[in-house]
Amino acid sequence: MMHLKKRLFAWFMPLLLLLSLGLGGCVRYDLGINFTEQHYGEIVQHIQLSQQLTTLSQSEADKWLASLESRAKALRGYSQRVSDQELIVTIPFGSGQELVDKFNTFFNPKPPQGAGKIKDDQLDLLQLKAEMAIQQSNWFFVDQNRLRLSVDLRALGVLSNQGNIIVSPGSLIDLDFSLNTPFLVRNGVNEDALSPEATSTHSQLLWKLKPGQVNVLEAVFWVPSYLAIAGVGIIALSLAGFYLKYKRWPGVLSQAIAE
Repeated sequence: MMHLKKRLFAWFMPLLLLLSLGLGGCVRYDLGINFTEQHYGEIVQHIQLSQQLTTLSQSEADKWLASLESRAKALRGYSQRVSDQELIVTIPFGSGQELVDKFNTFFNPKPPQGAGKIKDDQLDLLQLKAEMAIQQSNWFFVDQNRLRLSVDLRALGVLSNQGNIIVSPGSLIDLDFSLNTPFLVRNGVNEDALSPEATSTHSQLLWKLKPGQVNVLEAVFWVPSYLAIAGVGIIALSLAGFYLKYKRWPGVLSQAIAE
């Protein structure tokens, strides 16, 4: 029996390696969080499937893309089916908390009540388990946001009995995560977090996720508080108008009256 297992393992491993070489770059998955304003932004996902993958399993690819479209619609998002192999999903949010709620709901869907446990053949084509958290604090003119994202991609790896990665499907999938803000963003200080790629702008961070392991991403970014800025602007204009009209500041008597 042990001899048979060794023979099967020796036959199966070259097959996995052959697939990893022959199907390189099967899925291109770009996930981005765009903070366009203080209380508005979008979760944007761009998925591209290679011709090799859709040729092998077009039905499974269609089911997966359809499930992404359905999840986005349930969260008041929308999708654009560019082709049979390409899909763009956009989910708007109106606050940091709504971003967290929609993001976690999208990547951790719960089966309908009474549906029972999800079967293996009903799982995603790519098992992406992601959890996001965000802490926000107001600095008067700007809001500081501390974002932490954990993406568990261990299901994409082939492990040995000892838990070591035998075949990493890094050549099968390209996973990128980007954070775009209108002001300033920097990487977190946790040494265990994944380091972002170098970019030419101070308002964007880009990470290349690693399949077969848990990826932890951290970032600190600032978003202008337009309400506070507008309030200070209104006060400044009011004071300027008062001074131009009465040649004095509010609460200060003019020189003529004082004399």
